[in-house]
Amino acid sequence: MLEGFRSPFDATVVELLQRAGARIIGKANCDEFGMGSLNLHSAHGAVVNPHQPPSSSRPWEEREQRSAGGSSGGSAAAVAASMAHVALGTDTGGSVRLPASYCGVVGFKPSYGILSRWGIVSYADSLDCVGLLGRDTTYVGQAFDVLSQYDHKDPSAATPDTRQKAVDALNTHAKDWNFASSLQGLRIGVPQEYFPSELDRKILKPFRSVVDILTSLGASVIPVNMPSTPYALSAYYVIASAEASSNLARYDGIQYGLRVEPPPGSDLTKTSKIYAHTRSQGFGSEVRKRILLGTYALTADAFDNYFLQAQRLRQLVRQDFDNVFRMANPLKDLPPVSQPDAHPGVDVLLHPSAIRTAPHLPSPADEADSSQTDSLPSYVQDVLTVPASLAGVPAISVPAGLAEDGWPVGVSVVSQWGCDKLVLDVAKAIEQHIPPSSS
Repeated sequence: MLEGFRSPFDATVVELLQRAGARIIGKANCDEFGMGSLNLHSAHGAVVNPHQPPSSSRPWEEREQRSAGGSSGGSAAAVAASMAHVALGTDTGGSVRLPASYCGVVGFKPSYGILSRWGIVSYADSLDCVGLLGRDTTYVGQAFDVLSQYDHKDPSAATPDTRQKAVDALNTHAKDWNFASSLQGLRIGVPQEYFPSELDRKILKPFRSVVDILTSLGASVIPVNMPSTPYALSAYYVIASAEASSNLARYDGIQYGLRVEPPPGSDLTKTSKIYAHTRSQGFGSEVRKRILLGTYALTADAFDNYFLQAQRLRQLVRQDFDNVFRMANPLKDLPPVSQPDAHPGVDVLLHPSAIRTAPHLPSPADEADSSQTDSLPSYVQDVLTVPASLAGVPAISVPAGLAEDGWPVGVSVVSQWGCDKLVLDVAKAIEQHIPPSSS
């Protein structure tokens, strides 16, 4: 749809990086309009994961072809292949954290509204976040410090007062912590709902190793319940598709982008019939599917049963996070609700970033059979990353070593809105204690 289109301006995040001295070396491949979990839905072809198991010494042409994850798979692959120190991506439901897990790099989704979205192609406005991928937390943290500025051009940006409120609350809460020496006093919650039946048991060993490391450093690890989690994925796809159907209505073949002229004899009595030629050819199958789903969810007949219900579920997911965290949500004036067992809450959550290691890329025969590439399992890849996106809280995936098959495993650290610094600090502590031979 946008082939040959050149934007007349840079995004705010790109301007800030260049102003700070960074060199932009290129644009990375991604799923079309950010819609996908495996980076298969791209006009440029699938992104191949650059990782190779330590036991393998085969040349590139004979390597095992696995997905780099999506939608920001190109960014993750560029970092994993040492082409860049840091890469930008967009995270709507896990599009930075999932590729980070598959490729063995760090992937950070900041709190919603902390980084400017001005200049970013919109997918779902209430979910989209600019995210960062890097070889380690130091590079990601440096880039985040440069980019975490208020931008008046972004209507979804958190105001300076709200940002300062979050900083003050975190400083008060963390005044006695010294993560350079230990994690004493840190309370880490492990959500029991984040271990669904789809989870591959091979990734549990690296996850348990991380839990043991954090415990040895003085942190308290506590099981917590987040009962709305099983419904998060369904709510996400309804909300994201509905917002996408609205955002992508601007690509009509009239103002900019692809233009497909109606063939002779076409019915030109309605504007929509003129648009249809461009939109049918310009959008890929996955984008068309989500536009149709979102348009249906917003119709008068389906609005109450789908979109409105999804928004109610989203609110329940947000409440789950507010209920388990010790810190109050800076976006609200109400204190957090205590858990039924009356424990004082946790500071961060810890869970696997993905339900498995990187999936195999489909063979040419599979690509010819759409049922192999568009099947339901591809949508389930986001099941562990979507809740943090619905709630707008910060989350980071950090490498936790390798699974039994020799491919990377990531663990996610999640905290209350505005606690981005805490998330980065805990991720850095994990990173420093993962044995080099296994990461």
